[in-house]
Amino acid sequence: MHGVKRVHQSSEAIQARKLKEQAKITEYLALANDVLSRKTSEDWSLEAFRLTTRLLRTNPEFYTVWNYRRNICLQGIFPNSSPEAIYELICEDLVFTMNALKVHPKVYWIWNHRRWCLNHVPEGPNESDLQGWKKASWERELAVVEKILDADARNFHAWSYRRYVLASMPVSRTEESELAYTAKKIESNFSNFSAWHQRSKVYSSLCESGKLQFDQFKKQELELVRNAMYTDPDDQSVWIYHRWLMGAGDDSELLLQEITAIQELLDEQPDSKWCMECILHYKLLLLQKHSTIVDVKAVSEECQTLLKQLKAIDPYRRQRYDDLAAAVLRL
Repeated sequence: MHGVKRVHQSSEAIQARKLKEQAKITEYLALANDVLSRKTSEDWSLEAFRLTTRLLRTNPEFYTVWNYRRNICLQGIFPNSSPEAIYELICEDLVFTMNALKVHPKVYWIWNHRRWCLNHVPEGPNESDLQGWKKASWERELAVVEKILDADARNFHAWSYRRYVLASMPVSRTEESELAYTAKKIESNFSNFSAWHQRSKVYSSLCESGKLQFDQFKKQELELVRNAMYTDPDDQSVWIYHRWLMGAGDDSELLLQEITAIQELLDEQPDSKWCMECILHYKLLLLQKHSTIVDVKAVSEECQTLLKQLKAIDPYRRQRYDDLAAAVLRL
């Protein structure tokens, strides 16, 4: 690294470090061979379980060992354990995987094992009134995933897992609380694509269930997006969400409104690729769906001008823009 003084190591120190690393590799391979041999012989013992813990601490991406660990529980430990003992073991495994996630927050197999743990929490006291082990476990899990998102708000593994937790909780959270949560994450960082995506999923669910009409929230969402656009016009996630809000472009008045708003931003940021891309997309929708209310020739010429500008600032996608230019001529 720049500015850091390089420390000269003697040949003896280098050799000692190599021997130490080789010893670790040898130890790891011996452990891995032992665990896999036990798996082959269907060893469902507590000792085998403990060995998987050691191995997974070293290599949490060893998915075969995660599978073996679960089979040990199902085939060897759980059948001979009380519900209290099973619950205690699952809680310990949740702690184990939480520690692993602190170091490896994007390893799929760790998240997958947490799902398995939560789905195997046994029936506990007061379960009938949703005050038992299951409810407590899912509520803790939501708190855990929120802490992980506090540390890295754009961890898409954590966002995906959060959706799973929300869908699985015995007592569902309201959509309003989830919208408030995504708004908080977006306002702290407009570039949080996962939060925008989660927001679209919540609104889509509300519309599909009949609890909300799309037009009931579109205006306020467009205002939120516009603030994000002006804050960081080069952020792709904002523009993707804007296109989702605009949908297929059936509302010509809304298309014209948003084209005007984005053009104002483009006048301030004349080299903004995403402004140009979005205006072009919406003008193409005007030509395709509302040709009877617009000056087709004028809009077509505006599209061609935008495509020339895009080719100049984004030459790597030149062929795409040429294809679009040819498509405009056919409209």
